Amino acid sequence: MTQPASSQPSRIVIIGASLAGGTAAIALRDQGYEGELTLIGEESQLPYERPPLSKALLLGERDEPDWVADEATYADKAIGLRLGTTATRIDRSRKVVVASRHEYPYDKLLIATGSAPRRLDVHGSELDGLLTLRTLEESLALRERFTEGASVVIVGAGWIGCEAAAAARQHGANVTIVEPRSQPLLGVVGEQIGATFAALHRDHGVDLRLGTGVKGFAGEGTASSVLIKGGHSIPADTILIGVGAAPNIALADAAGLKLADGGIAVDATLRSSDPDIYAAGDVAAQDHPKYRHRVRVEHWANAKDQGSHVAGNLLGAEAPYELRPFFFSDQYDLGCEYRGLADPAKDRLVVRGDLASREFTAFWLRDGAVAAAMNVNQWDDGDALQELVDSGRQVPDKELLAT
Repeated sequence: MTQPASSQPSRIVIIGASLAGGTAAIALRDQGYEGELTLIGEESQLPYERPPLSKALLLGERDEPDWVADEATYADKAIGLRLGTTATRIDRSRKVVVASRHEYPYDKLLIATGSAPRRLDVHGSELDGLLTLRTLEESLALRERFTEGASVVIVGAGWIGCEAAAAARQHGANVTIVEPRSQPLLGVVGEQIGATFAALHRDHGVDLRLGTGVKGFAGEGTASSVLIKGGHSIPADTILIGVGAAPNIALADAAGLKLADGGIAVDATLRSSDPDIYAAGDVAAQDHPKYRHRVRVEHWANAKDQGSHVAGNLLGAEAPYELRPFFFSDQYDLGCEYRGLADPAKDRLVVRGDLASREFTAFWLRDGAVAAAMNVNQWDDGDALQELVDSGRQVPDKELLAT
């Protein structure tokens, strides 16, 4: 229910012109908010969705991401955009955000500052040419380097590393992935499913160095080779670092907000330890009502859905955010969707379909219920899989294996 204008906060400030921040700003207006609304973001671009950066943009299928809204929409909705602007301090006692020497007073504040790529603390990490993939500009610059015959080394076989490798190979580049774990995506899908992704990349010509740590980088000013254990060196025209992301929580930490599990500790409604400050997206470590622990999710759907949801709570609702994680990936001719939250090291894996043909659904079971499900190159069961994950009901193997 929309809060009456007379009882709405007079001023709302959002730090982070991210997917979560931009979505929240639009949702606030759509839910009837009439007060002063300011959206502060470090990037010069309007808020956008990031999945295309490692997929369609990197493949050259398009040149722009999916924008949350166009510039005219922000103007029509009287959303004060402050792009290319860095927030440097939150003064909670005065209820002011300091950014680029200006002060932005707030009654309610949303922190949606997202994440930044992690760096490796190894020899040569100060060299130029160690690329990351997080922004539109980085995606377009990387695409220019993915050319026929180019030598590309990707450090890390997570989702970004695997998707970037697929794009580089489809452009004709020679690709090596260096990954210290035994399989790609090990922490998300486990050993058996990870091996399926390893086979996928090898079948497409990727030199996959698993169980191999990076010792450093070498080059004259610009990194031109990756040093791995055993004293070996892999030459490269392009080096992409894809070893995960760290949430941007420095502002919250300096402001004295409670932190937990690497993010800003928020309750089920996404409210922080300060009742006038909320957090959404990558930075939010939520006391999730569907789990017995805090959950911090670094995926597109979570940022978008939390941004939309938190708008109502900024206006006075106290609705818990209850959606479970969702993401998707495209690599070569493999597409997959993942729902839920598994611990593959502990949860029991049940597979319906054929791993070798890469047409299957994987289920991770915990205490007899489906903690997570991933459909690979199968697209008819999305709603049923969502119901299984959401319900938390006991599911016998014969039901999962039924075609």
